[in-house]
Amino acid sequence: MTARKWLNCRLRDIQAKLVEQGHGVSLPVISRLLKAHDYGLRSNRKDAQGVDHPDRERQFTYIPEQRALHEQAGQPTVSIDTKKKELVGNFKNAGQIWCQQPERVNDHDFPQDAEGRAVPYGIYDLQHNQASIYVGQSADTPTFAVDNLAAWCRTELFQRFPQATHLFIEADGGGSNASRSWVFKHQVQEKIADDLGLIVTVCHYQPGAS
Repeated sequence: MTARKWLNCRLRDIQAKLVEQGHGVSLPVISRLLKAHDYGLRSNRKDAQGVDHPDRERQFTYIPEQRALHEQAGQPTVSIDTKKKELVGNFKNAGQIWCQQPERVNDHDFPQDAEGRAVPYGIYDLQHNQASIYVGQSADTPTFAVDNLAAWCRTELFQRFPQATHLFIEADGGGSNASRSWVFKHQVQEKIADDLGLIVTVCHYQPGAS
């Protein structure tokens, strides 16, 4: 924003600025002039993109190819991600419920007033269109992510795919299952590939591809 544009001001503020410069203009005239020149109150728009990596499109093509190969072979394919962390306690949540009186909650969401913090981790079975949510109280670490995956494999995976020998995992590039996390890779190898006898393929999406 420059000194010539008062896009975040009320019309009366613009009128006052003009009066300071010796221009007496009414509010309707100011409104018409702004609209005539396509001025309006606008917020920032997040659409300025950086330079794409030359292999970005190649990765977007590779992931569905790998998914299709595993599905055609009858092998499980899942998408994983940590969901929004929530404070546990008497805090306000969005939504409504039928009742005669609203439930009274804290007027502020201070972390020190919480009984704990819930960390939901989602595992989505692409073939069966079913999701499982594991909720922990620890930090969102690679070990936490792989422990949830291993628990899902021991229950959901072998129930739906009793003859499974492979597991295909889609994940974003950051967080507990980051593409650069050595701990995540080591834990997947140790707790899923070695312990459960599965050949695991992990494909990470690029940054900005939530």
